[in-house]
Amino acid sequence: MKDLKKIELHLHLEGAAPPAFIRGLAAEKNIDLPSIFDARGHYVYKDFNDFLRVYEAATAAIKSPQDYARLLREVLQNGAEQGAIYTELFVSPEFCGGGDLSAWREYLAAMTEVAAEMSAEGIHSRAILTAIRHFGPERARKTAICAAETGSADGSGWVTGFGMGGAEAMGRAQDYAWSFDCAREAGLGLTSHAGEWGGPQSVRDTLTLGVTRLGHGVGAIEDPALIRELADRGTVLEVCPGSNVALGLYPDWASHPIARLADAGVKVTISTDDPPFFHTTLAHEYDRLADAFGWAEPEFAELNRTAAEAAFCDENTRARLRAAFA
Repeated sequence: MKDLKKIELHLHLEGAAPPAFIRGLAAEKNIDLPSIFDARGHYVYKDFNDFLRVYEAATAAIKSPQDYARLLREVLQNGAEQGAIYTELFVSPEFCGGGDLSAWREYLAAMTEVAAEMSAEGIHSRAILTAIRHFGPERARKTAICAAETGSADGSGWVTGFGMGGAEAMGRAQDYAWSFDCAREAGLGLTSHAGEWGGPQSVRDTLTLGVTRLGHGVGAIEDPALIRELADRGTVLEVCPGSNVALGLYPDWASHPIARLADAGVKVTISTDDPPFFHTTLAHEYDRLADAFGWAEPEFAELNRTAAEAAFCDENTRARLRAAFA
């Protein structure tokens, strides 16, 4: 499946950092990392809350704008090896200057330079600035301001979207309405994690924020009326099956609801979320979906056409993506 061209809409930049990259940075900086690796050098965690702890501990080793530039280059190159021709990355100013706009501009300048270099090599990307839900609504506002001040309304720049990740159990989605309104007024695309752990109500609450896409969204499968609503709205789900299976939402790939959602008319796409944490790659996701549901090149091409239409990018880029899956 590596040879198939692919679009990925849901990839956390820090979450895509290979363990070896994090260990190398920590060694360079003489940082003593906590126990976040197993004996084989893989990330190790017990459950979702512990996953968040390990994620934030690993991220602590990525400190400077230059660190983030190096990470972006590695992540985009790794994606290209899996067939990705366009990737949207969740990036949080919380981790890039503590949500301070001036500091964020320095990180952004370093990453934008790398993104432009990689684009010249045919590896295209965009950034979705991401509020961390369990950090609370006030801190989310800082991220929204960073997005509004540095985003590209026509989709031609690198920052083109705003979203929210983190622990769904923290507060209500509506608590973050100000941040989503701020990003919408700036002309940015809107997405948010929902329906990963919170079930149908999490999805319903998040739809009030005006998002066109949902990160995961698979909890909607429990509510037939909600499934119909998503299909009618044309809301696109950024589905990450390997992540869901690895975290125990579903016991195996055959039990995952992505095929049932697609059959019901819901628009779905395929992404890896935090691939080294879940021992997956983009090509591996395609392989396992082919095994579980008998999907082949025509089905995957249709999923990527959906992703091309949903991407937060300019129309010239969208036209190139459409052509790749014509």
